[in-house]
Amino acid sequence: MPKSFRARAAALTASALLLPALLAGCGEDGDPGQDLPDQKLSWRDCPAPSEAQGGGPSPSPLPGGGRWQCATMKAPLDWDDPEGDTIDLELIRARSSGPADRRIGSLIFNFGGPGGSGVTTLPAFGEDYERLRTRYDLVSFDPRGVGRSAPVLCLNDRQMDAHFQQDATPDDDAERAELLESTKSFNEACADRSERILPHVRTTDTARDLDLMRQVLGDDKLYYFGISYGTELGGVYAHLFPEKVGRAVFDAVVDPTQDPEQGSLGQARGFQRALGNYAENCVSQTEECPVGDTAEDVKDRIAALLKDLDSKPIPGIPPRELTQTEALNGIAQALYSQEFWEFLTDGLEQAYEGDGTILMALSDSMTGRGENGEYSNFVPANVAINCADDTPRYTAEDVERSLPRFRAASELFGDYLAWGLITCTDWAVPGAAEHPDVSAPGASPILVIGNTGDPATPYEGTRRMVRALGEGVGVELTYKGQGHGAYDSGNECVRNAVHGYLLDGKVPPAGTVCT
Repeated sequence: MPKSFRARAAALTASALLLPALLAGCGEDGDPGQDLPDQKLSWRDCPAPSEAQGGGPSPSPLPGGGRWQCATMKAPLDWDDPEGDTIDLELIRARSSGPADRRIGSLIFNFGGPGGSGVTTLPAFGEDYERLRTRYDLVSFDPRGVGRSAPVLCLNDRQMDAHFQQDATPDDDAERAELLESTKSFNEACADRSERILPHVRTTDTARDLDLMRQVLGDDKLYYFGISYGTELGGVYAHLFPEKVGRAVFDAVVDPTQDPEQGSLGQARGFQRALGNYAENCVSQTEECPVGDTAEDVKDRIAALLKDLDSKPIPGIPPRELTQTEALNGIAQALYSQEFWEFLTDGLEQAYEGDGTILMALSDSMTGRGENGEYSNFVPANVAINCADDTPRYTAEDVERSLPRFRAASELFGDYLAWGLITCTDWAVPGAAEHPDVSAPGASPILVIGNTGDPATPYEGTRRMVRALGEGVGVELTYKGQGHGAYDSGNECVRNAVHGYLLDGKVPPAGTVCT
C-alpha cells in the first residue's frame, strides 16, 4: 500500500507510495545464484505466528480439508554477492485442490505494506481464493525484513506505545522538536538492532527473491497476484525479469511515477475523498446518521473531535488514552474498507461521548498492536523498506513549505501526511531512487485493476502504471467501488475477469469497467 497510513508515526504506509528503484548493476535478467535455485524446500505444518508476524494461532484448514504448509528458503543477504551470507525467507502454501493435470503452477501473493506478513495474511483470506486454488498452489511469503524473514526490529513494545501516542501534527516549535526527536530515536533504534539487514531490504532485493522463489517452486514463469505495494513489487520484478512474467494481476495499484511527496499528497486527496464518500453514505441511510445530519456536518464534527483530542485525549483501551494521532489512525483504518464504515460510525459516536475504545482498537489494527500489547514488526519493516527505496530525505522546513498544498488536498489528513515525510530523515541507509522503474517491454500481459474509491492507492495511479509498464503489457480494468482494492470487494465482474485471466488465460478487453 503507498506510504500509507498503515504505519504512520514512523512512516506512512500500508499501501503504496513507496518508491524504490533499481540497484546499480541489477537491471539484467540472469541466474540469481549458482547453487541457490537447486535447494529443495522442506514443507511442514505451520507453527503459530511469531510476535514479529503478529501472533495468534496456527492457520486453520481450508474448506474441504486443505491444510497450510510452511517452508524456509535460503536467499543471499546481498544480491551483489550471491555467494556470500544467506538469510532465511519464510514461505506458506496450500496445494492445488484440482486435478494434477489441470494444475498451472504456484500463484504467489504479496499483500502490500510494505511490511505485511504474507505467511499470516494468506490464510486469513484463503477462502477468498478458493476458486484460484483449483488450478494453482496458493503461495505467499514474508519478504526480507518482515515477520520470520530476518525481521527488522527497532523499539520495544513499551516504547512503541509511547511512539504512537505522540503528537504527529505539531502546532508549535516545542511539538515540532519532540516529533523530530522521536523520529530520530526510532531510526537510531532500527540501526542499532537491525544493522545487518537494513542495507538489503530494497524492493529490487525482494524482486530477486521472488525470482529465486519461482525457480525453487519449479515454475518456468512467475504467476503472481500483487495487492497495493505488491503491485510495485510486481512491476519491479517485471522490469528485472520481463521474460519470466507469466500471468500476473496488480490490484490497488501504486503510482510508480511519483516521488514520496507527490504520493503522500495524492493519498491526502484519496483519504479525503473516501471520508466524503463515507459521510454521504451515512446520511443517505434510511435511519438517521448518528454522527451528523449532513455530509458536511459529519466532516465538521470529526474535525472538531480531532481538535479537542489535540489538547485533551479521552480514555481509550486502558491504561492508554486516545490521542489525536491515534484517532486519525483509527479513522484512516476504517476507510480502507466499506465493511469497516459501520465500525467508524460506532467509534465516532462513542468518542463523542468521551470513550475512545473503538477508535483506538482501529488504530491498533493499523499499527500492528495485538490485544496482548505486543507489536508485529510491520511498522519497522515498512519504514526500513520505504527508506531503503526512496532517495528523498525531507526536512522540517520542507514540510512547512508543503503544508499549504497538503491542507488544500485534505483538511483532515493533510498535516498528518505532510509531517510523515520526515520519516526517513537521518535514516542509516541511503535510498535507491525517487521512484521505481517498472518498464517491462516484452513481458506478458499484466491485468492492472484500479478502484475509483480507493483512499490509499488513488485510482489515478492505475493508468500511470499501465503506461509505465509499456505498450502491450499493462491491461487496465476499472472498478467503480469503495475501499482499498477490488478483488476482495467480492464484485462479480472483477472476479470473473481475474478468474478468466488467471485460470484460463483470457485477457479482458483493455478499459473494461466494473460497477
